[in-house]
Amino acid sequence: MNQIPLLQELAIIAGLGAAVTVLLGRLRLPAVAGLLATGALAGPFGLGLVNEVHAIEALAEIGVVLLLFTIGLEFSLKRLRHIFRRVALGGLVQVGSTVAVATWIALALGEPPGRAVFYGFVFALSSTAIVLRVLSQRGEIDAPHGRFIVGTLIFQDLCVIPMMLIVPVLGSQEPAGAVISNIGFALGKAVIVVVGILLVARVLVSRVLRWVDARRSREVFILAVLAICIGTAWLTSLTGLPLALGAFLGGIVVADSEFKHRAMGDMIPLRNAFVSVFFVSLGMMFDGRILLSHPLEVALLLGGFVLGKGTLATLAAAAMRFPTRAMWLAGVGLAQFGEFGFVIIQLAHSSGLADRNATGALLAAGIISMFLTPVIIRIAPHITAGERLLAPLTRLLGVRGIDQESLSEPIEGHVVVIGYGIAGKLVTRALATCGIPQLVLELNADTVRVARAANEPVYYADATSPEALGHARVTAARSVVILINDPEAAVRVVDTVHRVAPKVPVFIRTRYLADRTKLIDLGAADVVAEEVEASVEVIARILRHLEVPRNLIDTQIHEARKDTQASERVVAVPRSALPEHKALADLKIESLAVTKHSYAAGRTSLDLGVRQKTQALIVALRRDGILIDHLDPKDPFQIDDVIYLVGSIGAIREAIALLEGNSR
Repeated sequence: MNQIPLLQELAIIAGLGAAVTVLLGRLRLPAVAGLLATGALAGPFGLGLVNEVHAIEALAEIGVVLLLFTIGLEFSLKRLRHIFRRVALGGLVQVGSTVAVATWIALALGEPPGRAVFYGFVFALSSTAIVLRVLSQRGEIDAPHGRFIVGTLIFQDLCVIPMMLIVPVLGSQEPAGAVISNIGFALGKAVIVVVGILLVARVLVSRVLRWVDARRSREVFILAVLAICIGTAWLTSLTGLPLALGAFLGGIVVADSEFKHRAMGDMIPLRNAFVSVFFVSLGMMFDGRILLSHPLEVALLLGGFVLGKGTLATLAAAAMRFPTRAMWLAGVGLAQFGEFGFVIIQLAHSSGLADRNATGALLAAGIISMFLTPVIIRIAPHITAGERLLAPLTRLLGVRGIDQESLSEPIEGHVVVIGYGIAGKLVTRALATCGIPQLVLELNADTVRVARAANEPVYYADATSPEALGHARVTAARSVVILINDPEAAVRVVDTVHRVAPKVPVFIRTRYLADRTKLIDLGAADVVAEEVEASVEVIARILRHLEVPRNLIDTQIHEARKDTQASERVVAVPRSALPEHKALADLKIESLAVTKHSYAAGRTSLDLGVRQKTQALIVALRRDGILIDHLDPKDPFQIDDVIYLVGSIGAIREAIALLEGNSR
């Protein structure tokens, strides 16, 4: 392989990728879309700027190895067990149903069983890189649909490993019984290899990394981590297992050590560089000629990714009792081809299960679906028709909506709280303590069920619906408080409340200050921006820790609020104890109990003259279990009083001697 052309083509890829990504970024498309477009333009089916496609694919394979390694870094064995329990059901329903339906359709179209299962695997996987980036940019990771999508993506990533083991076996021309036997053998061998590597590596890795860390060299540490990543991948390949499996195991092993976060920080830049090459190589697989020669086939496969797969993901969310809006958005978010689908396709090529002619249209449709995903996710929240079509499914959740229930008595002068997460529970508890009637609307069916069992006034309802707000008698409410994690839904709720009850004040929490003006214009009475309140709290805490005087802290908080959002709440600054002030480190606090033998018994602080004679200061007195911090100098000390003194060590000793009568 000639090195100069490869360097030249890498330079072309880097330059063109940066330009295309920046241009598409103006359309709010993620970097992955730009990388895919770069590959399509520069590849052999585009402008032909890159000829060393095999070399680029080799670099892309390194990107896959590093990607699996960093995914493994995020899952220690302990955390992996915990996460698997949490995401297994929803992920199993989505992956299982997609594999089953896609396999059945492929069999119906005359595909052999092995290849039909392969198609099922490809359709079951979604793009972790694209979807997580879009959800993060939109602030929807913690929204109901975001939680389902993230959990399902994690499950899919875990399923990649057994899929990579099974696909090479599916290419065998042996009878079905032998194929099943081979699959069992492959999985059994994988279990033995996995257990062996984990046992050996857990003993050696931490010791090796500690030894390397003692060298205090970042370069040596990075090399050691790369050795673990590539070494475990190489060892698994010697047993006939995929490289990516070994890389994933290497990540898990490092994740169980104390060097997890350092390894992650050092590997991410390297991973991002190679994964970028991976997405470019994936874009190079896009053949526009297939789109022109087989438009119907590509369109049907694209419909399978976007419509068919999206529908199955929606049904999986329904099975997990997610609300209608979350079902709709979850289906949209998971409806695309995944980067690991490309890995599965490459394995199918190498094992003879499918050739490039058989997967050309599949790749073309998949790459188009990945490119369209950010646009579809951005549009979906504004399309309410999908939610209305799914409304009948909510009856399967086992929770009656507020429109199906009659309130125990007509309610008015109440507060309607929308969202019953941590913030919603804190607000409702405060309202209940103050005797203010309340009614809560929540979209999580399980949350509603638990709250109703505890006799809380929580109802299953979509607050973007005027009918639901009408049943909640929002027109008779004193105010509405919106505390939900879905930014788009929050905007719609504000708009709907303002239309239904324009005179009712709306209080809303939002993540970013930039959203404040838009929400005020829609009718919100007050908007609390999380980033401002969190920043103010950090300012107060860090300045107090640095022993900045209180009046200067108040000034800085005032300036911060003046530039962002005002608040009528009294500024609260964390209290600091006397020992926390380093400037007063020479002062000591000491206590003295007054006994019947004490000289201070029956005498006042004025009589004793402690401050004048010893320079120590009496700052407080505890009497009958009550702390008195405002002393009357004419009040005599009583037996069993506890006197608190502040001063230097010498002053404290003199004061104790005076109070005890030892100084006379």
